[in-house]
Amino acid sequence: MLRLVLGVGAVLSPLARPLLKRRLAKGKEDPARWREKLGETSATRPDGPLVWMHGVGVGEVMALRGLIIAMSAACPDLNFLVTSSARSSGEVFAKNLPPRTQHQYLPLDLPGPVAHFLDHWKPDLAVWSDQEVWPRLAVTCARRGIPQAYVAARITEKSAKAKSRFGAAYGDLYRLLDTRHAQEDRTAAALCDLMGDDTPVQVTGSLKAAAAPLAADPDLLAQFDAQTRPIWVVASAHRQDIELALDAQKLAREQYGFPSFLIIAPRLLNDTQAIEAACEDRSLTCSKRSANQLPAPTIDVFIADSFGELGTWYRAASFALIGGTFDATQGHNPWEAVALNCAVLHGPHVLNFATDYRMLEAANASRLVNTAGEIASALVDENASQMASSATHVREQAATGLTQITTDLIALLKI
Repeated sequence: MLRLVLGVGAVLSPLARPLLKRRLAKGKEDPARWREKLGETSATRPDGPLVWMHGVGVGEVMALRGLIIAMSAACPDLNFLVTSSARSSGEVFAKNLPPRTQHQYLPLDLPGPVAHFLDHWKPDLAVWSDQEVWPRLAVTCARRGIPQAYVAARITEKSAKAKSRFGAAYGDLYRLLDTRHAQEDRTAAALCDLMGDDTPVQVTGSLKAAAAPLAADPDLLAQFDAQTRPIWVVASAHRQDIELALDAQKLAREQYGFPSFLIIAPRLLNDTQAIEAACEDRSLTCSKRSANQLPAPTIDVFIADSFGELGTWYRAASFALIGGTFDATQGHNPWEAVALNCAVLHGPHVLNFATDYRMLEAANASRLVNTAGEIASALVDENASQMASSATHVREQAATGLTQITTDLIALLKI
């Protein structure tokens, strides 16, 4: 079955370049770097041992930073290559690069791109994270004797069922890897079921809890004075999150007389016009980052329609309403806000980070809110600083698995 999957990929190889060019025309690929997905690059491989890590999107590659820092501390001469698939991930990661680290877009999982990529970079260790292990890349690494690890593995019930339809293919794929670390027991059980034997899977938690704090622009941050009025942020915000946040902002002003200032960091930058219209409907004044407008005292809402500046917004705010928790998105990462001392609010839909939110809620380190009224009530709660402090303690506990992962990865390096 695994050979069949690889065979289908080989048949599709001639479509790779036309497909990427269509995506390029739609703005879905970086015009300067789209050839990286064909395994072509102008970047130079650094001298010395190279660890290649992969995460599909923004959240996954940003989570890898903590692991990079830990491995660098254990072995200072290591170099790192981080790959991802989404265009936005490359733009955000570029503003938060750890030392001795480069970024490339993952090559398509086809014979030519895979060979070009591995021939050029010659990694000494391959690290897959979260939900992605690409068959041809993993098989080719195994054939070339490159050790591989799967860290912060996460497999949903739906994904596990889909993978089981391929017979033994995914079990064979996961057995090719030299070590496997799952985020929680459910994923560990799914991996064991797919492999169908006693191949070990360790449960060591999410890398996102251990990730280094997001970077900030000091000059930009200086424009947001929390001493003048309380600041809160909703990020990464989808339409439902935005609607509730704006209603809460209006309620906080009118019902509680609370002089709050709301920063909206939308998940999609093309939502800006809709956000402006929603503000106008509620008689809320707004300004926006894309127009270089400053948060004047007369402004109720600041639309942070930019990539890679979330560290600035979290540092400015005392509360963070985590986006994607009020719709089918099922939640985004709360740890980025926790790492920057924000008290965390979230909606009821958090399946993507269910374990993380359970840990926070058990320690009274986050607060579930279901309505705009509950959000407004939370904003005036005097226990915000205590909640943020408790969340910091939970984050420290949640990150303990990083030590075991780092030890295992260093042991795999054949240097």
